[in-house]
Amino acid sequence: MITAQVRAASQQNNDCAANLPDCRKETEMSSRKLNILYSRLSRDDELQGPSNSIVNQQQLLQEYAERNGFTPYIHIQDDGFSGTNWDRPGWQEIISKIEADKVLTLITKDSSRMGRDYIRMGLYREMFREKGVRLIAVNDGIDTAHGDDDFTPFREILSEWYARDTSKKIRAIFKARASEGKHISPAVPYGYLRDREDKQKWIVDEAAAVIVRRIFNMVIEGYGVTQIARTLTEEKVPNPSAHSEMVGGEMRHRYTDPYIWRNTTIAVIIERREYLGHTINCKSYTDSYKSKKRKFTPKEELLIFENTHPAIISEEVWTNAQRLRRTIRRSPKGILPPCRLTGLLYCAQCGAKMTYRTSAPGHGEHNEYVCSKYRVGGGTRSGCTQHFISVPIIEKLILDSIRMVSGFVRENETEFIEKVREAYAIQQTNTVKDCRKQIAKAEKRQGELVLVVKKLLEANVTGRIPDSHFDKMFAEYADEQNGLEKQIAELKERILSYEADSVRADKFIELARRYTDFKELSTAMLNEFVERVLIHETDKSTGKRIRKVDVHLNFIGHFTVPVEEIPLAPEEIESERKDEERKAKRREITRRYRERKKAKALASAEHSADAI
Repeated sequence: MITAQVRAASQQNNDCAANLPDCRKETEMSSRKLNILYSRLSRDDELQGPSNSIVNQQQLLQEYAERNGFTPYIHIQDDGFSGTNWDRPGWQEIISKIEADKVLTLITKDSSRMGRDYIRMGLYREMFREKGVRLIAVNDGIDTAHGDDDFTPFREILSEWYARDTSKKIRAIFKARASEGKHISPAVPYGYLRDREDKQKWIVDEAAAVIVRRIFNMVIEGYGVTQIARTLTEEKVPNPSAHSEMVGGEMRHRYTDPYIWRNTTIAVIIERREYLGHTINCKSYTDSYKSKKRKFTPKEELLIFENTHPAIISEEVWTNAQRLRRTIRRSPKGILPPCRLTGLLYCAQCGAKMTYRTSAPGHGEHNEYVCSKYRVGGGTRSGCTQHFISVPIIEKLILDSIRMVSGFVRENETEFIEKVREAYAIQQTNTVKDCRKQIAKAEKRQGELVLVVKKLLEANVTGRIPDSHFDKMFAEYADEQNGLEKQIAELKERILSYEADSVRADKFIELARRYTDFKELSTAMLNEFVERVLIHETDKSTGKRIRKVDVHLNFIGHFTVPVEEIPLAPEEIESERKDEERKAKRREITRRYRERKKAKALASAEHSADAI
């Protein structure tokens, strides 16, 4: 018996000796695994008192680890992160180590430090179990080495409820502050700095404000966002994030090169209404406190408070920049730069934009604008004619108009103001009358729809109209009703704006005084002075080819100038002559075709008669 026991012990020792490398490897792997002490603190937790601070959490966890033999250990923390945010750098580091099978024990103050989403927490607890990670939540009495705690899921649900309730409270606080016109954005826009004595007060950062003004001026000069970004990058102007870091601002975006400007950065600057001196609150929102995807608030629901801080850009410059940003200019043939007149010229007959036409191989020399509807529709069948005007001619006319009106302003300022007001009063009266007619027509249709829907409901109740047909018809009438309500609201708002608006002749006078040289039409002058230009069809009633052009200037509209009608240029006359020749040739081909067809039909009829 003793001999058998000795043999068994000897065999066990031999087996251990034989498997010694594996045993030693397992021991080494176990010793290389980490004991992690995890701490997290959010801004909401700070309000609960100093007991939740990162230092106090680390001290509590360290004492627990040393008292219970969880050594050595490392600290990992997330300071300033919400428990609903699962992209926390410290937490992601822990998960990556667990996935790499490098974690033995995870110790935290309580389960809410890991997160406040009971579904996510359930998935992570399952992951810890599969990876053999021991989870300890000190204050909650959780230790997975002693088995699962049945109350843990309920505790995590309560933790999530706390996060949801905190989110509601924070939203209510932010909404109340936003409704009072206070700044609620965590960062100040490029061009401003927060006053150190009053956090709600924005002051102008002159170094950045110079760049902001330059960006808007470059837009008015005809530059696109790509060209502006490239120019600032080449000149090594510090981008907003780098500048904020230099002056101790609040912008904390990552960047690889402090001098690289992105197109999106330029676009955001151009669209910011804060540069007008206004506070814009509630520009975006999330559907849930769990969601990190933000949605943009509709314009009509924005909270706008005017003149809350110094303006960097005037309203005229900002509005002009937005108009130019919306104008799409394409390079013809992908080689030449886009024409600067695009977006300013309109057909006086159909209201469509005029399209730039340049030279093409084998099609003659062209540098003109043509009605876009004619080109798209393929001739007069589109409902408009092929009236056009050459670029040199229209640019000369625009320059002459600006020069004449500006000269008239400098010499007869009082008379100019009176004339502008008279013209505006006539235009205002006509526009208001037209708007009221449209409102009356829409309201009449609304009354008709009420009767129609009432009859439709009665027909459905009595069974004369099945439910499927009723639903479709009711939806169509409802859409029409909504459209009418929106149309009426827009028309009424337009009337109010016309009645409240006054002639801004003083703005035009100020603009005219800024320019002293009118020898050449610069792009900046074009964009600042001109609102739109209407091109009329050629008038041949007098035996001469005359084209009328209406130049509408910013602030004052169409102001009568001595020269309104100009003769066609020689190249325009030649182009029209060639068009007439092509039309005559097509008419001749059609006439011959019809004659051949008629002759063929007649010959066929004679042949049939002879056969009979």
